[in-house]
Amino acid sequence: MIIVWLKFIACVLLILFAGRSVAKYGDVIADKTGLGGLWIGVVLVAIATSLPELFTGITAVAFLDAPNLAIGDLFGANTFNLLNLALLDIAHRQGPLLTKASPRHALTAGYSIVMVMFPATCLLISSLVSSLAIGWIGIYTPIIFVMYLAIVMMIFIFERQEQEQSPTDTETATEEEGITLRRAYIYYGISAVVIIGAGTWLAFVGKELAEITGWEQSFVGSLFIAFTTTLPEITVSFSALRLGAIDLCVANMIGSNIFNMMIIGIDDLFFTEGPILASVSTSHVFTAMVVALMSGIFIAGLISRPQRKTPLGLSWYSIAFIVVFILGAYINFTI
Repeated sequence: MIIVWLKFIACVLLILFAGRSVAKYGDVIADKTGLGGLWIGVVLVAIATSLPELFTGITAVAFLDAPNLAIGDLFGANTFNLLNLALLDIAHRQGPLLTKASPRHALTAGYSIVMVMFPATCLLISSLVSSLAIGWIGIYTPIIFVMYLAIVMMIFIFERQEQEQSPTDTETATEEEGITLRRAYIYYGISAVVIIGAGTWLAFVGKELAEITGWEQSFVGSLFIAFTTTLPEITVSFSALRLGAIDLCVANMIGSNIFNMMIIGIDDLFFTEGPILASVSTSHVFTAMVVALMSGIFIAGLISRPQRKTPLGLSWYSIAFIVVFILGAYINFTI
């Protein structure tokens, strides 16, 4: 038992440090290639920090026959990303975090709700009616890919408009001006390989943890594995917060949530026993609903734009994030 937990902690540390590095050098690449702050949070860094979810899922379905671990990790990671916004709000001393963020994040969050509820609905239909199959993959998989690409294009258009009107946060893209593009590529690649290795190992550790504790794979994936794979997101966002790049740290979280749902399609391609959503527990639908509810709270926080925090030192929406997350984790464990 102790050895398994030590392995889990080792995975946590590897992903934590490698995730910070891959985001730093991805930041530099974005700036030096002319991509700038536009794509840093929404696409480039969001994808980079989601590498653990990607390779944990591929390993779980391709080598361990553990689809519940993979899907639980993806939905669970989205809840942790939104919970992390509450932690960022606590750390932000200049008033409520979302009051300082661009209202356009509400649009991105709306897209993320669509992305999370679509596979959740397909999962429910697959369990009740049919497997929705095209060969060994679900008919929803190509739709998920198209939805992701369409959303990324729409985010690009709206974010470009915002940048033209108020070009902020682009100066934060280069934390180290002395880093060459070649060096950035090399260190980015090394860090990404470490994350890939740690993410692959994490899937094996997660399955071993589920077997030893007797907990369901869906619960282990939604909680322990999801926590570990979201460490890069929280590390990057806290670094952005220290730089004063509020939009970057918020966009990283929401962008990662959108990309995580696209990973479901990738996992489905590697899961050759049939459509992946027809092979997992319906308890994931509940986790998806928790994500949608927390995303709705996020949008409400952006729209209401409170001017001060509660006496507890955090905004009302952060309290709501924490309460919904805890209740969701408890109910998920009991079911």
